[in-house]
Amino acid sequence: MTNQNTDPCSLMVVIVNYRTSSLTIDCLRSLEDEVRSRPDTCVVVVDNASGDHSAEAIDLAITTNGWGNWASVLPSDHNGGFAYGNNLAIRPALQSPNPPSYFLLLNSDTQVRPGLFKALTGFMEQHLDVGIVGSGLENPDGTTWSTAFRFPSILSELENGVRLGIVSKLLAKWIVPQTMTNEPQQVDWLPGASMMIRRQVFESAGLMDEGYFLYYEETDFCLQARRSGWSCWYVPEGRVMHIAGASTGVTTRDDTPKRLPQYLFDSRRRYFVKNHGFLYAALADLAWSLSFALWRVRRAIQCKPDADPPYLLLDSLQNSVFLKWGNKGL
Repeated sequence: MTNQNTDPCSLMVVIVNYRTSSLTIDCLRSLEDEVRSRPDTCVVVVDNASGDHSAEAIDLAITTNGWGNWASVLPSDHNGGFAYGNNLAIRPALQSPNPPSYFLLLNSDTQVRPGLFKALTGFMEQHLDVGIVGSGLENPDGTTWSTAFRFPSILSELENGVRLGIVSKLLAKWIVPQTMTNEPQQVDWLPGASMMIRRQVFESAGLMDEGYFLYYEETDFCLQARRSGWSCWYVPEGRVMHIAGASTGVTTRDDTPKRLPQYLFDSRRRYFVKNHGFLYAALADLAWSLSFALWRVRRAIQCKPDADPPYLLLDSLQNSVFLKWGNKGL
């Protein structure tokens, strides 16, 4: 499965697919007009060893719809996670004689809105110190949702666990989800569902850390970019519809919460230990566990509805650095 387009590609779009072939094809279809407006675009769909003939279905759709001059499928021999899948396409592109200037990461369950490329690349061309930009995200019904965040910290773990109004007000500067406006805004990190990255960021900060299977990899990547001198911006003029959770089922807005997967806890622990050290990670675990335990007691006393994933406290304790001492959380 190879790309028929041999022209230089200055904008590479990377879509990682895992058993969402129909959504990926819809995403490709939404890219048609954007690619037409910028012919120097190439799109690579990495199939993360779906095992359900996704790669063949997407390749057939590319051929049938005449997208072969700008889109291709790159099958992976195993599912190494989100960072691994993206790196599989990005690494050889960076090593090519004419590497792309920009890389746009898109989730398979997204559809781009008109003007996305112009909004994101235009902002970067006007702000040469900006290394990463993210678009506004919207639900299938067109409503918007917060898409920019602060880096996790001990205080954010405390606030997130205790869920008490006065504490949230006191710790407002550390709450991870940020309240966004309709203007471009500098942020700590953006979700990989729609993230454009300048080539020089990879050259100075490296590729995404493949030690993360899923979750926290984009948080970690934005932190490494900042440490390398690059800023990260939210640009709401660009719009992308995002269903969320199509591949994992973790992020849902309507269903009853499911038990969180092991890889999410592994990623959280890796993020704190890698970037802040074992002691900091231990304090973050302690802040979360104690504050969340207090919330659970208060919830029961006040008869509040239980919207938390099953076994969250138990799973958090079992995956804390206190019980994962042997591998230092990595």
